[in-house]
Amino acid sequence: MHIPFPRLRLSQLMQVAALALGATAAQAESLVELYNAARPYDATYLAARSLADSNQFRAAQADALRLPSIGVGASHTNARTDWRTRDLDLKSRTTVVGLSGRQTLYNRADSATIAQARVLLDASGAELETAEQDLVVRVAQAYFDVLAAQDTLGTAQANRKAISEQLASAKRNFEVGTATITDTREAQARFDLATAQELAADNDLRTRRVVLDQLVGRANVQPNPLRQPVMLPSLEPADAEAWVTSAWDNHPGIRLALAGLETARLETEKARAGHLPTVELTAQLGGQRQRGNAAELAGNSVPASVGVEMNLPLFAGFAIQNRVKETLALEERARNELDAARRNVATATRTAYFQVQSGLAQVRALEAAEASSKLALEATQLGYRVGVRVNLDVLNAQTQLFTTQRDLAFARYNVLLGTLRLRQAAGQLRGEDLLAINSLLTP
Repeated sequence: MHIPFPRLRLSQLMQVAALALGATAAQAESLVELYNAARPYDATYLAARSLADSNQFRAAQADALRLPSIGVGASHTNARTDWRTRDLDLKSRTTVVGLSGRQTLYNRADSATIAQARVLLDASGAELETAEQDLVVRVAQAYFDVLAAQDTLGTAQANRKAISEQLASAKRNFEVGTATITDTREAQARFDLATAQELAADNDLRTRRVVLDQLVGRANVQPNPLRQPVMLPSLEPADAEAWVTSAWDNHPGIRLALAGLETARLETEKARAGHLPTVELTAQLGGQRQRGNAAELAGNSVPASVGVEMNLPLFAGFAIQNRVKETLALEERARNELDAARRNVATATRTAYFQVQSGLAQVRALEAAEASSKLALEATQLGYRVGVRVNLDVLNAQTQLFTTQRDLAFARYNVLLGTLRLRQAAGQLRGEDLLAINSLLTP
């Protein structure tokens, strides 16, 4: 039997195509995929990477201090001498072309400057590592914010649906005379509140999606939810001091502070070099051509010279001594900043560790609370049907269950984010660490 297909108008075809594209665009994506999408797109991270690239050329500029410098110069001079007593008028034209070069043989300040450039180049690597860690946390934060907003909206919708059913039951019981108008009004108030909460949750989800889309440079991103049942990983190592010890060795913030101290030390070395001599090798090669109206003024010459120059400062108005004192004070400042960086890293690492520990305990407690709330709701609904519980008891039990489920979802996401922040606080966070979290998500 042949069944004719209905003709579709152009507008209908466009609507179908738009729906198909929307379904494709909203395809679920993993955390690792979105992180890889954010790396070449996020402006903050790209700016940090460009700064790190520029420091390579800054170090190359410092290396030029140990290389020879060569220059070329030229001049042309017209001269006229009028000897009135001898009735002579001498004219000459002189053209000089010269090539000169210099090579530093000894300059303690230049050596310190080159060493500083190398230290700053290593420090730029630590700054880029900090930016990469920040990108990992920002992507994960935006990812789980969307999932948390989805869970909030889901619980709000389920709560409104359950309250609507309870409202309908209260209205039926009032109509048959087995309940008072108070039950209906209580259920109606809860229903209106649940509707407002659902609208707020829907708006929050839209906002979270916009943030995630902007971060990764894509539209209508749909994160993969957590696998069910959720199995959160435990902390390894399970010792806060082990994390602190690791942080002292690997944290980019401490490496930056160490670079600052080394730079200050080299600055002091540069200041002290003001008392030391500098030695340079010089060379010149030139050609001179001179023409005039007198024979003794005409001729060509090729002067060449090689020599060594030494400069030794004797007195500079105590500027060098005061500069040394200034750099020593700045060196002490850098040393104190290093101590402060180590203490801050240790505090942040311990705080992040205890937060993850507390989060894991909270998840276990909320999982038990969820199971208890389900049983309490079932018992309250049974008691309401047999007349030993009132409508308000059922509404309260429903609200408690959905609130517990929402808090449990939040706690799980906070634990996963907390593990990333702990690794960030310890200076161990890498993009590869997202693979462990990615394995907890549905494909």
